[in-house]
Amino acid sequence: MLKIAFQGERGAYSEAAAISFFKETIETIPHPTFHDALESTEKKITDYTILPVENSLEGSVGESYDLLLTTNLNAVGEIYYRIKHCLIAFQNIEKIDTVYSHPQALGQCREFIQKNHLKPIPTYDTAGSVKILLELKSKNISCIASKRAAEIYNVPVIKEGIEDNQNNYTRFLVLSRDKHGATSKDKTSIIFSIKHTPGALYNILEKFNANKINLTKIESRPTKTTPWEYNFYVDFDGHQESKNVKETLDNIKPNTLFLKVLGSYPRAELS
Repeated sequence: MLKIAFQGERGAYSEAAAISFFKETIETIPHPTFHDALESTEKKITDYTILPVENSLEGSVGESYDLLLTTNLNAVGEIYYRIKHCLIAFQNIEKIDTVYSHPQALGQCREFIQKNHLKPIPTYDTAGSVKILLELKSKNISCIASKRAAEIYNVPVIKEGIEDNQNNYTRFLVLSRDKHGATSKDKTSIIFSIKHTPGALYNILEKFNANKINLTKIESRPTKTTPWEYNFYVDFDGHQESKNVKETLDNIKPNTLFLKVLGSYPRAELS
């Protein structure tokens, strides 16, 4: 049976995304941090790690992107998982003044929180906030997590679907020690850094255009080593072993300070 590492407690959205992605009987292994989850796969304790990388409402998960820079694992899959948030508590909403959850979840439910005058308190995990609710035993508090988390910990759901926008999806990457072979609908993810000089980024992107490779995402994050220099995270259509992708990567490498191929994997569709 495959062992899948995820960050969080039982009932976390990462665990639900893993179950949805693999579509077979798996053993999900919770870990307190993203780093611990990735390390378990690197050390062959688990077979895969599932990692949230961006949300359609709140944007990128910064910690995940920073860890992708250093991990030895390969991206071998992705899934867009629909996030449906619930307000979970032991009292009705009129008696609640505080809500616990992961910062991303709090951000995705900002309008609901403001409308009901709740004080948001960030926690390490959505499902973990349900455990906090049980531990504190205060009647005025609540949390935001999945319906499945509420069922696991046997806590009432006060209201379902409290996210600000129903088009609330989180994109997860699936990472493995191995690489994924080519299919008919692949996507490749890379990271690179460049010199802080005029035209440096254009010279990179022009190579993709010349080989007619469609870029699906480009994002920059600070290098954290040199002020105002950035790592660029780029997704594009195609597999790293295809002729035109290999040629493009060979052409851009001399113009980069650093280039890392995260992996190639079948492109996911919204469901």
